[in-house]
Amino acid sequence: QVQLVESGGGLVQAGGSLSLSCAASGSRFSINIMGWYRQAPGKQRELVAVILRGGSTNYADSVKGRFTISRDNAKNMVYLQMSSLKPEDTAVYHCYATVRSEYWGQGTQVTVSA
Repeated sequence: QVQLVESGGGLVQAGGSLSLSCAASGSRFSINIMGWYRQAPGKQRELVAVILRGGSTNYADSVKGRFTISRDNAKNMVYLQMSSLKPEDTAVYHCYATVRSEYWGQGTQVTVSA
């Protein structure tokens, strides 16, 4: 069983920056995909960014050029650097990982004020 624990959410003004971190533990196997999804109130969970073990990345169009995903395979960590934040980025951000199955973290709140 893989546990994912996020940290780094909070409140920021529009145009500001935040960094999220996620620590994965409990995996006996290499983690293939790690990433971030988000869910705003009343909306479905949506992809933010994912990164493969080899470093390939994929971003939602809405965050391209503003967010950067990275990972540390040795530490089983994934990071999300968010800049030029907008009120529409407000959501609960969930860490995601695939190790034969999909795993999700509890989420961390990101609130961007206008």
